[in-house]
Amino acid sequence: MTRLSQWIIFAFSALGLLLTVNQTFLFSRAIGVVINGQTFLYVLTLVFFPIIFLIMPRAARVKGEVGLLDWALFLLACLCSGYLILHANDIIFSSWQFTAPTQAQLVAGLTWLLVLEGARRTNGWPLTIVVLLVSLYPIVADHMPGPLNSVPLPAPDLAAYHLYSFESVFGVPMRAFADLVVGFIVFGLALQFTGAAKFFNDVAFALMGTVRGGAAHVAVVSSALQASISGSVISNVMTSGSVSIPAMKRTGFSASYAGGVEAVASTGGVLTPPVMGTTAFIMATFLSIPYTEVALAAAIPAALFYIGLLLQVDAYAARRGLKGLPRAELPTLAEAFKGGWHYCLVFIALITMLAQGMNESRAAFYATGLLLVVNQYRPENRVGLAGLREMITGIGRGLSEIIAIILAIGMIAGGLAATGILSTLSTELVFLAGDAPIMLLIMGALTSFVLGMGMTVSACYIFLAIVLVPALVKVGFNPLAVHLFVMYWGMLSFVTPPVAIATFAAAAIAKVPAIKIGWHAMRLASVMYFVPFFFVMNPALILQGTPYEIVTSIITAVCGVAAVSWSLQGYMLGVGGIANSVAGVATRAVLMLAGLILASPGNASLGLNQLEFGAIGIALIALCALAIRTLPGCAMTAPLSASPAGE
Repeated sequence: MTRLSQWIIFAFSALGLLLTVNQTFLFSRAIGVVINGQTFLYVLTLVFFPIIFLIMPRAARVKGEVGLLDWALFLLACLCSGYLILHANDIIFSSWQFTAPTQAQLVAGLTWLLVLEGARRTNGWPLTIVVLLVSLYPIVADHMPGPLNSVPLPAPDLAAYHLYSFESVFGVPMRAFADLVVGFIVFGLALQFTGAAKFFNDVAFALMGTVRGGAAHVAVVSSALQASISGSVISNVMTSGSVSIPAMKRTGFSASYAGGVEAVASTGGVLTPPVMGTTAFIMATFLSIPYTEVALAAAIPAALFYIGLLLQVDAYAARRGLKGLPRAELPTLAEAFKGGWHYCLVFIALITMLAQGMNESRAAFYATGLLLVVNQYRPENRVGLAGLREMITGIGRGLSEIIAIILAIGMIAGGLAATGILSTLSTELVFLAGDAPIMLLIMGALTSFVLGMGMTVSACYIFLAIVLVPALVKVGFNPLAVHLFVMYWGMLSFVTPPVAIATFAAAAIAKVPAIKIGWHAMRLASVMYFVPFFFVMNPALILQGTPYEIVTSIITAVCGVAAVSWSLQGYMLGVGGIANSVAGVATRAVLMLAGLILASPGNASLGLNQLEFGAIGIALIALCALAIRTLPGCAMTAPLSASPAGE
């Protein structure tokens, strides 16, 4: 990358951050200047979108340099974005989505192509092809079968609709980006640049390092903490995994299992408050609710997931007699907090501001400012001018990649909205489900998973939030639960073969084939496959219910997740290992059934409430414990041998 392009990326990034802070706090109002919300979307596009062609140049794989084509695309993107700003009032007040002049239609067509190229550079061909096909769909809508058949739009009119309407490129995803995402992404990246990763690792080692299978427990806790504020699965695997995977291998975990633990823990972190990732902010905008409500709803499912993962790791270590790390090699909790107490201060401040109802974006920027000020009193992490420039450039890079994807996935929404077929699709899906709404849930799970293989989680979520979620809400499911359900299942492709992209990142560190890691990751993530069904069928698990319903549901769900985890790993905490015999397999099957019963809502058809239905599950767990202790051939007689570290 040339020195000129580096300075341009820094300058655009710095300008974008200044404009975002101004828009959030309305500083310019003091001099009589206020940018309306729609115009600000165009401003963000100008400062963050064009630089993607410099950050990810076409010739990067060959020379690592910005070529003439990249500069041309950068300049063209600047011109198109500038055109939007100059004509913002015409777009807003003259309904250009329907009445755009010829020149505006030409700019819209060029921007359409630029957005597709930006998506290709940031996310590859799968997302680009999906966006291309769906965005072009209105042109051929009259040739489509069944419920997809609709009145077509000519290409020039469609281009204008995509760029100038409030339903496509500058629709819900982009509004969420401007209102919520930027502030929290800046906060997360500032944490990374000021050394928060080391603090999270030290806390995890201090808390969990000495327990049975301690290195794996550390990986889970550290990855959960880091990913919950970074919102990125891959970067978290590379950051946390570089420490945790070698530690797990050194204490007896196989390389493939260690990679699986890291991949799953990092994936779950994106579903964990307070930051969660871009999709959660888009969800809040879709539902027209505060982001804090989404974060609170996600807290219990995230806790269930990590409880299940920790119990599986513990059971795996117990079956193989694996020990924890020596205390002498680990930091104490006091030492960890001595080096990172200011991160706790910042988190407390952020949570307090959000709890008091402060605007989410303002709270994130206040927290970032507090972090940077307090951090300057820590000599080991102090940010100088060079570090500040690097941090601003890094933030700009991150926001540029996100905006390139968001502009593209907005066109998915626009392609479907332009023809007005969404209500028809929703009605058809409800008709197909008939008297079995659970079939719609299964359809949604499978569709989310398949789309998640080739699209970003945000793109997958937005597509299904438009097409499938209204149908699920129509048949009576809780809207917030359904939106979370779609997001969860979209994330599962990160750890499920054949794609399992998180496992490829872990494989690079573990030095084993990604497919081996993928099978371990799939088993470890099993709780994540069940939990979305649990909270859709029982919204009390996302804090939608009476206090009694919420408390009883959480208790039974925790017991259920524990039973499922023990069944998957063949070890029952406090009882012992389960043999790989006929009796042992049968016991594990009953234990799995008990877990599913416990985590499921009460069965009205049997006249049982949550606690009564759960009592059946507890009785089955007790029966399994008795079988392990007394039934010949059911219990393990000796620990399994530890797998080779290079496996």
